[in-house]
Amino acid sequence: MERHFDEELEALKKNILKMASMVDDAVHKSVESLVDMDIEMAEKLIEDDQIIDLLEVQIDRQCLELLAKRQPLAVDLRFITSLQKINNDLERIGDLAINVAHASIYLSKHPPLKPLVDIPKMEEETRKMLRQAVSAIVEKNPAAAREICLKDSEIDSLYVQVFREILTYMMEDNNNIKRGIRLILVAKHIERMADHVTNIAEDVVYMLEGKTIKHHIDV
Repeated sequence: MERHFDEELEALKKNILKMASMVDDAVHKSVESLVDMDIEMAEKLIEDDQIIDLLEVQIDRQCLELLAKRQPLAVDLRFITSLQKINNDLERIGDLAINVAHASIYLSKHPPLKPLVDIPKMEEETRKMLRQAVSAIVEKNPAAAREICLKDSEIDSLYVQVFREILTYMMEDNNNIKRGIRLILVAKHIERMADHVTNIAEDVVYMLEGKTIKHHIDV
């Protein structure tokens, strides 16, 4: 019985890692389609979003079945409930990537407002945070998860920088307003992605240490 339970937990963990990999790829391709003005890539990404949605449902079902059938305690209970929350945050990141893809399709049909520098940088740093969170799960490393929470402010600063720069373009010429708004929204979507990764990191700490570090509380 115990061996089967361990196998079920491992299967759940593998699906979470699969989900994280798919979401990481979606984030990258959403911004890549924006930078390259690749409508086909953006449309394919939107079409494939249902794959992530289906996996999210599958993982949630796995968690509920484990909780109902096995009635886990202590470490195992934290593991399952934390992965359930992480699953939800990963799905939300995937949804935000789709929002970026929709913006990419619109912007690809218009002349570029400006060279994109900080938005790809935001994407790169957010994906680094996500990959570090995944490594923290695999390596059972709460210290690495805690580091991620400190990096979120860097993404926030980049967002403010993007907002101010694009706002300048919009103020200079009314024709830039629609494109400017969409670029600001793209930056905001990525900033929200980083927030979800931070949530994941906090859940990893709880999963591994049993400590809550949300809202700057460490208990």
